[in-house]
Amino acid sequence: EEEEDYMSDLFIKQDVRPGLPMVRRVKEAIQKEEKQKEANEKNRQKSIKEEEKERRDLVLKSALGNENKGFALLQKMGYKSGQALGKSGEGIVEPIPLNIKTGLSGLGHEELKKRKAEEKLENYRQKVHMKKQANEQAADQFRIRFKTKQEERKMEGDLRKSQRACQQLDMQKDIRVPKETWFWIEPEEEEKKDEEEKEDECTSSDLSVSEKLHILTAYLREKHFYCIWCGTTYEDAEDLSSNCPGDSAADHD
Repeated sequence: EEEEDYMSDLFIKQDVRPGLPMVRRVKEAIQKEEKQKEANEKNRQKSIKEEEKERRDLVLKSALGNENKGFALLQKMGYKSGQALGKSGEGIVEPIPLNIKTGLSGLGHEELKKRKAEEKLENYRQKVHMKKQANEQAADQFRIRFKTKQEERKMEGDLRKSQRACQQLDMQKDIRVPKETWFWIEPEEEEKKDEEEKEDECTSSDLSVSEKLHILTAYLREKHFYCIWCGTTYEDAEDLSSNCPGDSAADHD
């Protein structure tokens, strides 16, 4: 009977988990593979470096004998094997280990490589730290911009609210022309085609939303005793100053 290939699907698909019975042919195939690996390892020709290392390790593991001149001189001076060096025995017991250099690089090359690796690691850490700081700064700037836009939208809403209140209160007092053109809600474009822009409109356009809001709310308080944040028209200036918390949204929060 022809021997089946142990790497075929017939063997690979077999369940060989620990604790389960193995098919005899699978077990024999695995043993055959292990023996083949051992044979290949034994027959493999060792490199010169490997042979030198084996000989060096063998010599280093063996203790010095009397044939060694240095050891013989130590014995003549009273040294015994396993004894520490020195008159009082305070010296070393084991010889200083050898640091065999097998590479072709020059002296100090390993230290240079180590130093460069440490510098590379430090540079990487600095880049990571700088990137983290940049991300945090970007996040902070985004939050500031978002908050600023929210505040701007709120002020624009308060300004429109103040303009509508101003127009209504002025007309109740039979005031047909606003003190400033922007005190009232601006008419639609088709309704003001023939209107001429006043000279002071150029100066009013230079005002920011917050400045317009401050000027208009002050006008409402002084002229009509009205606070847009309270939504209340007071009887007089004394009533306004006594019962209104302040002349800004922050005072009413």
